[in-house]
Amino acid sequence: MASKRDYYEVLEIKRDASQSEIKKSFRSLARKFHPDKNPNDPESELKFKEVQEAYAILSDPSQKRKYDTYGHNGPGGSPFGPGGFQGVNISVEDLFGGGFESVFSSIFGSSSPRRNKRQRGSDLLVSHSIPFEALMNGCEESLEFEVLKTCKDCNGLGSKNIDDVRECPACDGRGRIQRIERLGPFTQQVVSDCPSCKGEGKIIQNPCPTCSGEGRASQTKKVQFSVPPGIENGQRLRMSGYGESSKSVNGDAGHLYIEIDVQEHEWFERDGADLLMALPLNYTDLILGTTVEIPHIDGEILKIKIPSGSKPGETISVKGRGLPSNRTRNSRGSIMVLLKLDIPKKISRNFKKKLIDIRDEMSYSNEELEEKIRKEARSRRNG
Repeated sequence: MASKRDYYEVLEIKRDASQSEIKKSFRSLARKFHPDKNPNDPESELKFKEVQEAYAILSDPSQKRKYDTYGHNGPGGSPFGPGGFQGVNISVEDLFGGGFESVFSSIFGSSSPRRNKRQRGSDLLVSHSIPFEALMNGCEESLEFEVLKTCKDCNGLGSKNIDDVRECPACDGRGRIQRIERLGPFTQQVVSDCPSCKGEGKIIQNPCPTCSGEGRASQTKKVQFSVPPGIENGQRLRMSGYGESSKSVNGDAGHLYIEIDVQEHEWFERDGADLLMALPLNYTDLILGTTVEIPHIDGEILKIKIPSGSKPGETISVKGRGLPSNRTRNSRGSIMVLLKLDIPKKISRNFKKKLIDIRDEMSYSNEELEEKIRKEARSRRNG
C-alpha cells in the first residue's frame, strides 16, 4: 500500500507558509483537479481529495501543530474517524465564485452569517375563461385579481414613521442567527431565521395600521394580456413581475400565471389543430348526396359536401378549415365530420305510407339477404 504524501508537498508550499499562502495554493490546485473540469479522470479525482485532506489539516492551527510534530502517525489516530477523509463537496462555481468561504466556514467556523439574500415575491396563479371562437385568431383579454403588493401608506416599510423601525437586537439586523456545533476536530455552523424578527432583521415598534406591519397589503389589480391563436386548454401564460411583492424592500415581485380555460363550443370538439363534429343526416341525403352549409368560427360559411351512397359512421375531412397549427406557421388543421343517420321519432301517417311503399320496393329476397350478409362479413374480416 502506497504511503501518504507529505501535506506540504501535496499543496506545493513550504513548511513555513502562511495561512493565506496555504489557502491560495489550495484554491489553485482544487480548481485544477476538480472532477467537473476533469470528467472520467480517476487520477484527478484522487488528487482532488488529496488536496482537500491536506488543506483540512494545514488550515486548522491545532491539527497543523500536531502534524508538524508527528506527521501522519500522530497520537489518537486519524482526525477524520475510522472512515478516513471523505472529501468536501465543492463545485467549480464555489471555487471561482463567492461561495468558497461559505463552503469551508461550515467546517472551520471562520465567518459570520450573512444577511438575507434578495428575495423574490411569491408567484400567483389565476384562471381565465375565453370563448372557443378565440382559438381561431387569438384575442386581447383583461382581468382583475387580488394580490399582495407594497403597502401604499408605508411604502413597504411596515411603519409610517421610520423612527419606529429598529434593528433587531437578537440578530444585529442580519435576520439570521447561528449556533456552533462540534464535528470531530472541526466546528460547524448551523444558521437559521431569527425567531425574534422572523428573518426580517428589524423590529416594528409602531406597525402601519393598513398592513399591520407586514409592508404588504391586498390590492385589486387589473392586467391586460394577449391570448395567442390555437392556445391549448389549461395552458398558462406568464406575466413577469405581476405576482406578489417581495417581503424585502429591494426584492423583485413574483410572476402572475394565467391558466386559460377554453369554453365548450356548441358542436365542435378539438383534437390539436383539428376540429371534430358529428353531422346528423336523413337517409335520402346519404343515398343521394347533398351539400350542407353551416356557420364556422373563422367567420366564413363551412360547406360540407356529402357524396352519394355515403354510409353512417363514415368520416369526411375538410382540409385547411381547422385551428391554426402551433407546429407549422400559417397552416391550419382539418375538420373531421362524422356522418350520422338521423331517424325521426315521430312521422306523419301519410309519410308512413310512403315509407311502406319504399320498403316493398327495396326489400330483399332470402337469397339476396344471405348474400349481402356474407359480403358484409367478408368485408369486415378483410379490414
